[in-house]
Amino acid sequence: MTAGAAIPGPDGLLRCPWGLSAPDYVTYHDEEWGRPVHGDDALFERLCLEAFQSGLSWITILRRREGFRRAFADFKIASVAEFGEADRERLLADEGIIRNRAKIDATMANAKTLAQWAPGELDALIWSYAPDPATRPAPATTAAVPAVTDESTALSKALKKRGLRFIGPTTAYALMQACGLVDDHLTDCAARGGR
Repeated sequence: MTAGAAIPGPDGLLRCPWGLSAPDYVTYHDEEWGRPVHGDDALFERLCLEAFQSGLSWITILRRREGFRRAFADFKIASVAEFGEADRERLLADEGIIRNRAKIDATMANAKTLAQWAPGELDALIWSYAPDPATRPAPATTAAVPAVTDESTALSKALKKRGLRFIGPTTAYALMQACGLVDDHLTDCAARGGR
């Protein structure tokens, strides 16, 4: 078997190796990661979670996702934009999330910025950086999956230029992967192409 290639799970289906590395990953890998996500609030959630993941493993965030949703008003931009100092202190004491002041502050600031945007503007901006799938060959192994691309670098710059924080090129690429702007499921993975 080629190192980093898709591997069979207990059900016999081939999956990306990371999708079988922890039980919590199987459903996320099979049903969510790489599937198109639209809607400003849904994309705000993914932006926030990818920022909180920076420097940590994704499983840490995935296991706290419901805690994040409770703490951040289901990531409704309009609601989080109203958060103030009492909310900041509440979040810093919330054991159900990652209590990182810089990431909490960035999430609150980003919501305030995004609340000024027109409905659908975040969705349109993010999706405008989706590369043409015909220009991206399916990766055969995990070694062929990039961490940063020209598109993720450009998306990061565009979001920063519009006032958003904590969104570097690597975080932007993780967002692109998670939200289906790119399909980085491996060639032989059962979830490739939404199958």
